[in-house]
Amino acid sequence: MAHAYTPGLKVLENTSVEKERRLPLKGEVLVEKGIDVTPEKIVARTHLPGNVQMVNVANLLNVDAQDVPEFMLVDIGNNISQGDLVAETKGIFGLFKSEVKSPVNGVLESISNVTGQIVIREAPIPVEVDAYMNGNVSQIMDNEGVVITSNAVFIQGIFGMGGENRGDLHVLVDSREKELNEDMITTDMKGSIIVGGSHISLNAYKKAISMGVAAVVVGGFNYHDLKDILGYTLGVAITGSEDIGTSLIITEGYGKIPMGARSFDILKKNDGRFTSVNGATQIRAGVIRPEIVIPFNDIDGLDSAVKKNETGITEGSLVRVIRSPYFGQIGTVKSLPHELQKMESETMVRVAEVKINDQNFVIPRANLEMVETT
Repeated sequence: MAHAYTPGLKVLENTSVEKERRLPLKGEVLVEKGIDVTPEKIVARTHLPGNVQMVNVANLLNVDAQDVPEFMLVDIGNNISQGDLVAETKGIFGLFKSEVKSPVNGVLESISNVTGQIVIREAPIPVEVDAYMNGNVSQIMDNEGVVITSNAVFIQGIFGMGGENRGDLHVLVDSREKELNEDMITTDMKGSIIVGGSHISLNAYKKAISMGVAAVVVGGFNYHDLKDILGYTLGVAITGSEDIGTSLIITEGYGKIPMGARSFDILKKNDGRFTSVNGATQIRAGVIRPEIVIPFNDIDGLDSAVKKNETGITEGSLVRVIRSPYFGQIGTVKSLPHELQKMESETMVRVAEVKINDQNFVIPRANLEMVETT
């Protein structure tokens, strides 16, 4: 039987999920291997070097650069508060002195008698990494972070934004075809992860943000509305760092598309449970998918028997189209022809015959990803 190896989009009801929680640079790991953690638990901490402030003392005092050390009132390595006097001329008979005050709090790092500048390093910036989800610390990465492991529901979306969030899951519709409208979003949804069916409008999403909703999960969203939220046109760069408060996870694609039946049924089954989500997305090299993680309570006994589907696409595989013109559509692979076929772009590519809504389409294999369900 023919195979096509391609990244899979996971919709798993019970799997072992591992999450690396790594610091941006080496620091201190705060937990021990084998302990159970909650999402808010800080597992590692470090400090980023503070911002640098350059002060041209020679210009401000109107002296030669080589004479700057002579007029300094603070030694290298000393702490400085904003407004402190750091350099001063002697003036004429003690009058008409020129002075330089520190623009920030920090430490005097260097004095140059070539440029006449001093460098003030602001206080280090603390960085803490939390556990993200309920789980068990299965691995310690010395001075870098940890790996958290849990048995969980694990569902990937096709696009997201807004980064990590967490809260109780609330499915607000009774059908995967129904839209998530403004009336459904109330004040008691604050801090929750809410689930709709086929779509959420721009106004409804803005209301979710104003209500303090942690995240919204729906089948589709209008691509052009993203610019209204972000203030710029979204390209192919990685998302997840947007400061919008409410993460958005789209499971199917742009437009009004009913959420996949399996995804909706699993979320409905887990209504009310504590959930972690991450809207970070990268479509191209180094694929990152937005995700929904719902850990089980029995985090001590991880299911080692859960199997990963590593065989790739075969005839009968459930696949999702990840590029136009059928973006977001789900279908079943009917065949994987061996011969290269010419596309509209005149390129010769390997294709798959995919059945979508009772119609067969010939689609480049590179435009497909497998929906893993086991």
